[in-house]
Amino acid sequence: MNTRVLDAPAAGARRRRHGGVPPVVVLPFVLPLLLLGGAELAVRAGLLPANLMPPPSEVARTLAWLAENGLGNHLAASTARVAAGFLAGAGVALLAGALVALDRRAAALLDPTLQALRAIPSLAWVPLLLLWFGIDELPKLVLIAIGAFFPAYTGVVSGFGGVDRKLVEVAQLYRLAPLALVRRVLVPAALPAILTGLRTGLSLAWMFMVAAELIAATRGLGYLLSDGRETSRADIVLAAIVLLAVLGKLSDMAMVALERRLLAWRDDFAGSLGGGYR
Repeated sequence: MNTRVLDAPAAGARRRRHGGVPPVVVLPFVLPLLLLGGAELAVRAGLLPANLMPPPSEVARTLAWLAENGLGNHLAASTARVAAGFLAGAGVALLAGALVALDRRAAALLDPTLQALRAIPSLAWVPLLLLWFGIDELPKLVLIAIGAFFPAYTGVVSGFGGVDRKLVEVAQLYRLAPLALVRRVLVPAALPAILTGLRTGLSLAWMFMVAAELIAATRGLGYLLSDGRETSRADIVLAAIVLLAVLGKLSDMAMVALERRLLAWRDDFAGSLGGGYR
């Protein structure tokens, strides 16, 4: 057996006692800093065209300029759209997934159609949503909700479907009512898969948000991407990409924190590593 893995928590505790910085805190920043430094040097040396790949220092100046010229409105608009679309899509997914997972007739009726709809690319929905809802906020929110729906739905269905049959049989021996069976056995056992689906759905909500904001938006990070392309401002495009990466990571960290809180009872391998690989 590999004693290095088993001794990882103890080693981390020793590092904290001696004031050292755990490598897991430093490692996430190594690759981004290397990429930024390499890009800066490559542009300064003329290896990359500055008009197509501005140096990170120029992108930082563009971010500072945007912060003084309405960046907060763009961030608020995109975040609000993602939040509303994700909550709507994930809420419907939780209900539909539970219904499909717990009722065979509902599964036979709904699941084949939903699986077929899941295969449709996101951009294929855009023309239809424009025809149905025009160019206001509603088509944007619907598109984001579609992006969040399918990963969350799949997580719910696979989570309930993967519950150990023995747990259900034991609950039935104790004569648990159907609602108690769902609340005390099925939901806790399926929760890891459900949370994974929600986490994936949230990341897709950010991706669909970019496509949604290309639908005649006047605010948002997707609008900044489109504006940078139309004005040949690669620095604005890269600044918007950086902001999307940061916001996506922050929201993912929030989901990871929620997952750790709700699944604190688990004694799994990731937990033995302190969640370093999440």
